[in-house]
Amino acid sequence: MKFTVTIDRDESGTWVAGCPAIPGCVSQGDSKAASLKNIREAIELCLEVRAERGMPLTIETKQVEVAV
Repeated sequence: MKFTVTIDRDESGTWVAGCPAIPGCVSQGDSKAASLKNIREAIELCLEVRAERGMPLTIETKQVEVAV
């Protein structure tokens, strides 16, 4: 499966990654590469837990551009 993830640098310099299609699925790392490695693991674990609990694996998300 392929997922879109977000990756942002917080105020302390830590890279935070999240998977919007899986509620609560976030991770972090000291570098972009570490953050991406960690979010892959987090996605696998979140999917496993959601399957065990009989929850939908993902929710519907959509990215749109908004002009301001």
